[in-house]
Amino acid sequence: MKKSLLALATLCAFAGAANAQSSVTLFGLVDLSMNSVKNGATTLKSMNSNMLNSNRLGFRGTEDLGGGMSASFWLEGGMANDTGLGGNSSGGFDFARRSTVSLTGSFGEVRLGRDYTNSFSTKATYDAYGANGMGTSLNLYAGTVANLGSGASTVVRANNMVGYFLPGNLGGLYGSVQMSAGEGTAGAKYAGYRLGYAAGPFDISGTVSTTKTATSTDFKTTGVGASYNLGVAKVMVLLDQHKYGAKKYSTTEISTSVPMGQGEFRAAYTKGNASGAGTDANDSTLLGLEYIYNLSKRTALYTQYGSLKNSGAALATVGAGPANVAGGKSTGYGVGVRHMF
Repeated sequence: MKKSLLALATLCAFAGAANAQSSVTLFGLVDLSMNSVKNGATTLKSMNSNMLNSNRLGFRGTEDLGGGMSASFWLEGGMANDTGLGGNSSGGFDFARRSTVSLTGSFGEVRLGRDYTNSFSTKATYDAYGANGMGTSLNLYAGTVANLGSGASTVVRANNMVGYFLPGNLGGLYGSVQMSAGEGTAGAKYAGYRLGYAAGPFDISGTVSTTKTATSTDFKTTGVGASYNLGVAKVMVLLDQHKYGAKKYSTTEISTSVPMGQGEFRAAYTKGNASGAGTDANDSTLLGLEYIYNLSKRTALYTQYGSLKNSGAALATVGAGPANVAGGKSTGYGVGVRHMF
């Protein structure tokens, strides 16, 4: 596998040298941490990937087609470097994180393949933690809370997707439309829309999406987020809701990132509220704290803490730990290192 990747990278380098108007890049990120998570009365100490950023290995390239147009590809796969395995559920390596080809010009970008959905991108944009760590709001979407038992597989990414992204010269206006073909698979046919405006320190956007399910009821998401960079701190607010029939799960999050010399402090508070079909008591509240120290532009040390309180039958946790009990509390802390290349 290593020899194959090396050979591919070498060929890509020669290809880039042969055509000055084309470029191919090998990139990746390795993140590993030591953590202790207590769920209920049980504590688990473990080494985990992806607690600051998601591990990845990928290739991306662009060719200048002339006339202001370019063609691009992006292939990216996950890794579980605590065990040395690939990042998919069977421990293998694939390009399931992203696998796209696109055309870009003055009209914007048309992108085809497997990619993040608009609904997920909005969540990650207005969370100081992004999509990782003990303080991210995504920790509240445990088990079937993510798709509310609808069978939808489009909460984070979607296959067979066609996306259109507005050009970047519209005076701060941005947006995208994504459609994925179900190809006979229930819970895979997705339509998502996002529109936003960013100018100076201010950024705001909203998103709506619908996924067809095996029933006559669609799985729907809505979200709106905003951020403002004060210089001394960046403040973010996120409102998000998943809905399937009578079931709803809503999150409200406020988070901040504060630059501190070579370091950065992050904090987030999120409230998750379940309702409908007997789930009204299944709420969760999460507090996260994190400090990152940048040894260089590519390497960082970090430490984080998370405290999550569940009620009713909620089972959310702050990280990889023992199975939680219904309504149980989850607390954790950890230290790690992240390197990008």
